[in-house]
Amino acid sequence: MNEKEINAVASSIRSLSMDAIQKANSGHPGLPLGAAELAAVLYGEILKHNPADSKWADRDRFVLSAGHGSMLLYSILHLSGYKVSIDDIKSFRQVGSNCPGHPEYGMTDGVECTSGPLGQGIAMAVGMAVAETMLAARFNTAKHKIVDHYTYSLVGEGCLQEGVASEACSLAGHLKLGKLIVYYDCNKISIDGSTDITFTEDIAKRFEAYGWQVLNGSMYNPEEILKLSEEAKKCTDKPTLIILKSVIGYGAPLQGTADVHGAPLGADGVKTAKKTLGLPEDKDFYVLPEAYKYFEDKKAKFNSAEEDWKKEFDAWSKENPDLRNQWDAFHAGKPTGTAKDAGFTAEDKTATRGAGGKVLNVMADRYLNLVGGSADLSGPNKTQLKNGGGIYSENNRIGRTVEFGIREFAMSALCSGISLHGGLRPFCATFLVFSDYMRAQIRLASLMKQPVIYIFTHDSIYVGEDGPTHQPIEHLASYRAIPNFAVVRPADAAETAASWKAILEQSHPAAIVLSRQNLPNPARGEGTGLATTEDLARGAYVLADTEGTPDVILLASGSEVSVALEAREALAAEGVAARVVSVPCLDWFEAQDREYRDSVLPPSVRARVSVEAGIALPWYRWIGDAGRAVSIEHFGASAPGELLFKEYGIDAEHVAAAAKESIEAARS
Repeated sequence: MNEKEINAVASSIRSLSMDAIQKANSGHPGLPLGAAELAAVLYGEILKHNPADSKWADRDRFVLSAGHGSMLLYSILHLSGYKVSIDDIKSFRQVGSNCPGHPEYGMTDGVECTSGPLGQGIAMAVGMAVAETMLAARFNTAKHKIVDHYTYSLVGEGCLQEGVASEACSLAGHLKLGKLIVYYDCNKISIDGSTDITFTEDIAKRFEAYGWQVLNGSMYNPEEILKLSEEAKKCTDKPTLIILKSVIGYGAPLQGTADVHGAPLGADGVKTAKKTLGLPEDKDFYVLPEAYKYFEDKKAKFNSAEEDWKKEFDAWSKENPDLRNQWDAFHAGKPTGTAKDAGFTAEDKTATRGAGGKVLNVMADRYLNLVGGSADLSGPNKTQLKNGGGIYSENNRIGRTVEFGIREFAMSALCSGISLHGGLRPFCATFLVFSDYMRAQIRLASLMKQPVIYIFTHDSIYVGEDGPTHQPIEHLASYRAIPNFAVVRPADAAETAASWKAILEQSHPAAIVLSRQNLPNPARGEGTGLATTEDLARGAYVLADTEGTPDVILLASGSEVSVALEAREALAAEGVAARVVSVPCLDWFEAQDREYRDSVLPPSVRARVSVEAGIALPWYRWIGDAGRAVSIEHFGASAPGELLFKEYGIDAEHVAAAAKESIEAARS
């Protein structure tokens, strides 16, 4: 390693970062100025990567968990040869720029994940490390290693204060992820000042207790950073935390203080910093020629690393054609098997969580890249994989079932990381009410459009005696408000099977929401009066219809579909013709063309009733001004579920009464 060249790269990172933040009049200069040497050494000497191909399957992954320091990442991506131009740098934080305020997956070449919210980046990095071990166990042979890479991450004090980081790092130590290496930018400063005011524990001892190897060094000694990184690689049974003492805003007039953390240095501050750092004061966005030359000279090495891997991959493919076919299917999200459908007997009552468990196992046999688990609720969630190779562990990397422990937030973040890595389709499970712990990561997965599957059981007040702490009320509505996120609530076993099929054929995140209580599983199709699930993937479909134009339309999801069917029969006895529309997914229905939506919900039929055991907010768009909502607009109580449904009016009697009210309102 030529330290002079590394220093030139570090100086150029500081130059680009200061000027970009100053031009934008917004941003965080503290981290890019303070950690420039690490970025230089990492991208120049440590990472196995090829800037000409940012999607190379066997590249090392780097996650900037401290995402506010995005200019550090954009600068090194530009310098090392990724598709980040100097004009991109100059448009930092502007409309249409591919250098947004915080790193965003899919927007900037070389960015591995969206990492604005602190702590979530390191948790996703743990997921990437898990994915590497899973794929290595499945595809590597005695002769050929086609999966053999590391996951690196940079964290700061903010990341390590977040609970999700603690959850994920605890699990990483337990799983002995030796190919996970994390650098801690230890500058003892956060936005409000010194970390002494809030954050004084011994981080080294904390991580040693997690089961990590801990190393110490200086941010400003490139040789030491390289040496420590090589030492970390030698430890195969523990992840490694490398603590690098640093100075936030290194070189700036207010270095070492909170004032340099999250605001531009100002024109005078930039000028002074450039003078201190030996940079030309009169040149903006200056890059030392040695920095460009350093990475230009590295191009051949970067290309050679990928070419060598391609040769290895080709040889492996010829010797293992079945594995190669499986590899292609894994990375394309295609089925690898043809397992028979789960058998459900019509009229036999079953909880959709029970049906979901059976269907999950069918899908796991069809999609061998389906991996995941539960937050210590695999029994109640029905998420055990029968043919999944057992429990994933240090000694069983082939296992497809991950025991996440009671770590809902980390579980969801790890699943995003597994998905981002590529090659695997992750699922995770808990009770619907406990998904609150996961909400921030679900939002991030939706922003990144990662096809993580969330299994949420115990979906209503029918949880019963456990009481309002365990009874979801607002959850369905709040999750439906998240863009790019499909909330799917099937009514019975048949819809559960069709929902799983539809979810796996799509490429965005989705939640399948399942009942604890047994539900009717009526026969469908010709002669039954009930439609098949052929149109379920369209989000809503006519389940039971009338002759001619209906007097009223009953819309329902999940367990309340059976209530709507009962109400239909009661209304028919009074001469009222009701259409029942099953609505497993409002998001999918909204995406349909107007012709289909109007065929299900004719505009001429203004009398409509929605039925769902939660708040009604999302339904008002579909029931209109004459519609009525049968819902629960308050918290639950501790009592048997069936009694609560009656007490709160989630029954056929109240639905029928609401239907008559709506008919009258539509006539007025």
